[in-house]
Amino acid sequence: MPSKKDLLDLQFIEARHKLLDLAAFLDRIDRHAGEGDYRYEAMKQALPILLEARPDRAKAILEALSDSSIEPIPQAAFQGAFGAPPPEKPGVES
Repeated sequence: MPSKKDLLDLQFIEARHKLLDLAAFLDRIDRHAGEGDYRYEAMKQALPILLEARPDRAKAILEALSDSSIEPIPQAAFQGAFGAPPPEKPGVES
């Protein structure tokens, strides 16, 4: 089994790149005008999970960014996903 140092030696630069890429993305969003978006808010709410000392951070972030509703929508406007759960509408349970 590889040690922590072995894993750092193998994957640190890639993880560093991903972290810098995320920071640059957040900077770009903040520099542009326009209304806020629930996906950006969902991402910001998920970021603190990265700093928690827990063995299931990837799962927790995936769950935070997943739509847990169980009722199907009547009709999809298009094929695709948004990558974050839509905001809850008042009076509508998921």
